[in-house]
Amino acid sequence: MSQCLRGGFNFSNIFAAGLKLWQNGGIGTGRLGVCMSCRKTCLKKSLSKTCISSTCLLLLVVISSTAAVAQVSAEQVQIAPPLLRGVDPPSAEATAADLERRGDDLRAQKLYLDALDYYRAALAKKVNEARVQNKIGITELMMQRYKEARKSFERAIHSDREYADAYNNLGVIYYEGKKYAAAVKQYEKAIAKDNSSASFYSNLGAAYFSRKEFNSAVSAYQRALELDPAVFERTSRAGVQAQLPSPEDRARYDYTVAKLYAKMGFSDQSLEYLRKAMEAGYKDLKNVYSDAEFSELRKSPRFTELMAAKTPVISD
Repeated sequence: MSQCLRGGFNFSNIFAAGLKLWQNGGIGTGRLGVCMSCRKTCLKKSLSKTCISSTCLLLLVVISSTAAVAQVSAEQVQIAPPLLRGVDPPSAEATAADLERRGDDLRAQKLYLDALDYYRAALAKKVNEARVQNKIGITELMMQRYKEARKSFERAIHSDREYADAYNNLGVIYYEGKKYAAAVKQYEKAIAKDNSSASFYSNLGAAYFSRKEFNSAVSAYQRALELDPAVFERTSRAGVQAQLPSPEDRARYDYTVAKLYAKMGFSDQSLEYLRKAMEAGYKDLKNVYSDAEFSELRKSPRFTELMAAKTPVISD
């Protein structure tokens, strides 16, 4: 508050002066002070009362004002200073490959602004490099600069029409904006360029699921698991569920994944997602006893134990 009050009223000095006046006998009767400075004895009492009242009023105003200032100070929001850059700027002598690698290291450390500096320096040395444009888009996406990221992915596609990653990442931008149909279109383009990526199919499944096209979602998820059984372990479940409109849909997502894992024989993962579905209150949980995908899992004592546990529903 000292900076805010600079050049204006200094309440602390006024209060100190009033307190000093009180301690020095300036307020009160029977001592020399403000009132005794009056020459006429006949006015002593009346002036004394007037001075006491005036000074007390001043103190009351000062105390009230000081309390108000303290209240404002407690409710103020202070903006943190800008982060200081601790990374040397890109060297003019560095090659495009070296600059790109340094950008990768900085992005891994979540030093996104510095990473952008290096990627852009690399791009200046190797113009229209789709891979670097894509990395710029990823960095901007991590910073939630969605508009800039979209433009970077579009530039990467323009530079290389066969670059599957850029189509996939553009799909992520549409997915984050809840434009699921547009996301599906981009994911399918990515798969057309490269059908060996489990992440592409997983993203496609998430978009279909958000559109409540559950059969298509299951097919995409199944293909993702066939390509990489650990794909869901690396994919943010929270990210997928953040787009699902209701607790029922989230519970269904968990049950669907549990079914897929069970079908492929991954008991541990299937049981884990079954537990999540139970916690989310999946209403058709009884189907676990009839769905063919769980036929082998039902023979496991751990399945019996989980079903008997009656996991409490965790509400949002």
